[in-house]
Amino acid sequence: MNDKLAEREIAQEQDFVDRVYLQLGESARAAQELAKEGRDRGRLGHEGGLVERDAFAYQAARRIAQLDAAHEGLVFGRLDIDPEIDSEPRYVGRIGLRDADRDSLLIDWRAPAAAVFYQATAVEPRSVIRRRVLRSEGQNVVGVEDELLDADALERSGADLPIVGEGALMAQLSRARDRTMHSIVATIQAEQDKAIRAPGRGVTTISGGPGVGKTVVALHRAAYLLYTERRRYESGGVLIIGPSGVFMRYIERVLPSLGETAVALRSLGEVVDGVRATWHNDPAVADVKGSSRMAEVLRRAARQQAPGSPREFKVFYRDDSLRLDGKRLGELRRQLMSQGRRNQQLRRVPQLLLDLLWRQVRGDRGRERGREPFNDEMLDNAAFLEFAAAWWPALEAREVLGWLREPEFLSRVSEGILTYDEQQLLLKSWSGRGLTDADLAIEDIPLLDELRYAIGDIPEQAADERDQDQSGIDIAELMTASDRMDAGRGWRPPTYRIDDDPFAHILIDEAQDLTPMQWRMVGRRGRTASWTIVGDPAQSSWPVPAESEAERAKALEGKPVHAFHLSTNYRNSAEIYSFAAAYAERVGLDADLPTAVRSTGVEPQVIENAVDLEKATRDAVGEIASQVGGTVGIVVPVARRSEVNSWLASWSEFEADAPSAAASAADPTSVPSGEDRIVVLTGLDTKGLEFDGIVVVRPDEIERESATGRATLYVVLTRATQLLTTVS
Repeated sequence: MNDKLAEREIAQEQDFVDRVYLQLGESARAAQELAKEGRDRGRLGHEGGLVERDAFAYQAARRIAQLDAAHEGLVFGRLDIDPEIDSEPRYVGRIGLRDADRDSLLIDWRAPAAAVFYQATAVEPRSVIRRRVLRSEGQNVVGVEDELLDADALERSGADLPIVGEGALMAQLSRARDRTMHSIVATIQAEQDKAIRAPGRGVTTISGGPGVGKTVVALHRAAYLLYTERRRYESGGVLIIGPSGVFMRYIERVLPSLGETAVALRSLGEVVDGVRATWHNDPAVADVKGSSRMAEVLRRAARQQAPGSPREFKVFYRDDSLRLDGKRLGELRRQLMSQGRRNQQLRRVPQLLLDLLWRQVRGDRGRERGREPFNDEMLDNAAFLEFAAAWWPALEAREVLGWLREPEFLSRVSEGILTYDEQQLLLKSWSGRGLTDADLAIEDIPLLDELRYAIGDIPEQAADERDQDQSGIDIAELMTASDRMDAGRGWRPPTYRIDDDPFAHILIDEAQDLTPMQWRMVGRRGRTASWTIVGDPAQSSWPVPAESEAERAKALEGKPVHAFHLSTNYRNSAEIYSFAAAYAERVGLDADLPTAVRSTGVEPQVIENAVDLEKATRDAVGEIASQVGGTVGIVVPVARRSEVNSWLASWSEFEADAPSAAASAADPTSVPSGEDRIVVLTGLDTKGLEFDGIVVVRPDEIERESATGRATLYVVLTRATQLLTTVS
């Protein structure tokens, strides 16, 4: 009877879903027609037609992208309302659709009318009698899960509303994981919905222990903001920052599946435009580079004279021998540095150098001719141009970062800030490496950004003025000799990209891990933005929380804060989370311990004193892989990554996964694609991820890797949804 009832209800919902997909096709054709009309208007031959073409093309492309992304699980919810209020069911989906008569067919999950789908409860049903979740594969409905919220209203209405299934949330929680995060749009819970629909202005913080859905709630919030204030957030941009490339690839499908593509997803190694770092320094080095003390070191470095630049200049003019010595040049350098960023002064340098030289002209022949002929002669003097370009060169941040690799230079700018041992850690981390992206660690990127901010961008005009004169002097280095003394002083300073603040909203996940220097980097991109900040202090990998908190406070200064705390663990089985929570309490972590709502009856397995570590690990992975249908993570100490990858590549039973292991060894942020299920990661790499099964190799070594190793191991122990094994 129950099977027949379920089949009947599924068939009924399939009829509606078929209708929705027909309308989706009609909407797609309408969008294509809009694009065609735009192209036709572009052929009108006047400027207005071109403007209309671009506007039509933009709107059509955006709508087509929305419709394409929404195909999978397009309709996922149904609300049956008290008939006294609404006699028709309301269907909720990934996007909103209207039928041919312009009546609402499908409500966008972000619309105010859909809020009750997430907010209604049995205690406060809000006129909802039955809430139904539709489970689909492609365009086919394969199951329904019902919740009866108001039995009294059902009885009063006399409506035929059967209740089917065991609950949508529990069904969702028990499914196997693959390599990417999926939306929870059909199963958002009330406490999560409050955070998603929080006010757009200011700062929204989402906290809670492992497995409570902080990340996916924050991503749904980004989609909600784009829906409610599209013009603001699309024009200003939404930046989503995560801890690693692994993490960003894990979440990259969530927003497109919700119909949103107007976002920038960047790991902490990619925040600075044009730079991509993929690997971490050792913890001791990372602690030095991440400290806010580095900001003063870099500020000092940016003010130093360029190593190897000339210290004096001599020229004979008419009857006078003119000289720019160390004292005069030192005073001028300090003057320039007090008046703005280094590269902003490029155009002023020729003029100020000429001022210093002109003051030394004493002879009658020189004075009688006057200043203008003097300027012309000097600006035609190759030696002067060469000196000016070398004394005050246009600098890139990477070049200045390279100066710090000289022990004497680093010692000078670090005096009183970094200890000798800390300086040696920095020098060792840079030894043998260049300044390419491949040479830079993730911890170098905030340093690069700090220097870029300190010296300023090279004025954009320089990029278009790369012509050289016959002497071989790069005139662009002098901004074309200050545009021949500013062409009658009509010049105005260029706009510097460094001051641009392009993002309207910034979302940071795993915020507890940001170093002070990373907070400074991110803060520059969000001075006028609204923020969503996600994190759990107990999972922090930064050893001095107060220092990081101070820089965070500066980045968010003056913005109102809306705080939300999530308290239910949906990821881990109760058995796995009890194991992790016991570890946290045993080692003294001040952990936020959410309540796990799902039990499997399977306790974590602890393998101790393994004589053959490879065999014990192989056996543990094989056992878990045979019991779960989704992903399996092997978490190892950093020093053992290559070793364990070689084990994985040599195991015949995992031959299909060998390419992914090799890729992981070459690039620690790589994630296997397709059907590959097994991946080797370090503790930090697992931040924000989840797997059906986890094998933790040598947890004691992970614990000892850094000052925050205990927090890292706690994170690792909370990544598994079904099975957990530790091998010691």
